[in-house]
Amino acid sequence: MKILVINGPNLNMLGIREPEIYGAETYTDLCKQITDYAEEKGIEVEIYQSNHEGDLVDKIQKAYLNTDGIVINPAAYTHTSIALLDALKTVGIPSVEVHISDVSKREEYRKISFVREYCFKTISGHGFKGYIEAIDALLAEAKQ
Repeated sequence: MKILVINGPNLNMLGIREPEIYGAETYTDLCKQITDYAEEKGIEVEIYQSNHEGDLVDKIQKAYLNTDGIVINPAAYTHTSIALLDALKTVGIPSVEVHISDVSKREEYRKISFVREYCFKTISGHGFKGYIEAIDALLAEAKQ
């Protein structure tokens, strides 16, 4: 199984950006946790981060026919990007939306998610562990 983990804008600044919300661990720490878990599960994982919406759309499109699942944290694009939603719909790859913080308990605009319309599950407020839970959800979905 091959899973693509997509991270949107400013996630590369984890550990620096609002540590009271996102914690002190870095983006490198997050990537290591994901790759270690994928290795443990015997699955292939690719991790991608961009601050540019079009790059994220391109990455989703390139996953077509060669990726079994997508874990996506669109970050700020969650609340603004119909383009990411349309890309996910176009490729038809099972996807899980992840947010490190609990967006339901934050500003009103953060409660809106365009990609949620496509994703079969949303995990929010579980920190880095949410990515592991998303991988597990994709593995369970693949077994059905």
